[in-house]
Amino acid sequence: MAKTPNYIKAAFLLPANLVGLTTAAMSSAVTQEPLPMLVALGVEGLYLGVLSSMKRFQRAVRANTPDNPEAARAAVDSLLADLAPSQRDHYQQLVGLKEKILANYRKLPGGRVLVADSEPKLDALLTSFLRLISALNQYRTYLSGADRDHLVGEVAALEAEVEGEPNPRLKDVKGKRLEIQRKRMARFDQAGESREVVSHQLAGIEDLMRLTHEQSITIRDPESVNRQLDVLSAETESTDETVRQMERFLDFTEETRGPLPHGGSRVR
Repeated sequence: MAKTPNYIKAAFLLPANLVGLTTAAMSSAVTQEPLPMLVALGVEGLYLGVLSSMKRFQRAVRANTPDNPEAARAAVDSLLADLAPSQRDHYQQLVGLKEKILANYRKLPGGRVLVADSEPKLDALLTSFLRLISALNQYRTYLSGADRDHLVGEVAALEAEVEGEPNPRLKDVKGKRLEIQRKRMARFDQAGESREVVSHQLAGIEDLMRLTHEQSITIRDPESVNRQLDVLSAETESTDETVRQMERFLDFTEETRGPLPHGGSRVR
């Protein structure tokens, strides 16, 4: 069984956390008061518990240990656990293609070397496929019809209020809020476009796996295998960049959906 990375340890060893603890320890030493360190330790326990349980942080930890086979397996298992049964079946079909490709490579001269070179690249592409599906699922949640319908209604109501507001100060405040909501609407449109791009990219990975399998049946030249592997690596890099862009988008969205400033309210 794959060993799960130590997320609490990873959170503790983050440079910002270590700097904060060191600063608190120095403050207590200089002032000869234990309070700064006691407060820091209390906050530290909350910080470690919250950060280590966040799925995005866990994915980042696993991504930063690519040379650890157990961590890589844990990353795949975690991604699979979050998918729908039909999506897991889809992934397993691609795994089956991978095994057939490797079986065909073994028949070539120097087959063991070819398999050793190609299997990690095929696995990397399949992991990127899983990450892409996971990000797509998060986009679907973000783009839920209820949220968007509510936002459309808010924009329409604010437009009417701004148009008919006689008080200049209130008109300015409502106008700024309307601008923010319009930007959120634009992000919905951006997310919808990105979701379509990702859907085609997923289909492209499947097409590439099938093409690689078909070529592996008739291929006789090991050098051709190397060219195939270059294509797989390029596709993996492209997919990983798409996932990073999507995660940055979702991170920003979560930040903008955070709590309102003190005294603020959405009750109207």
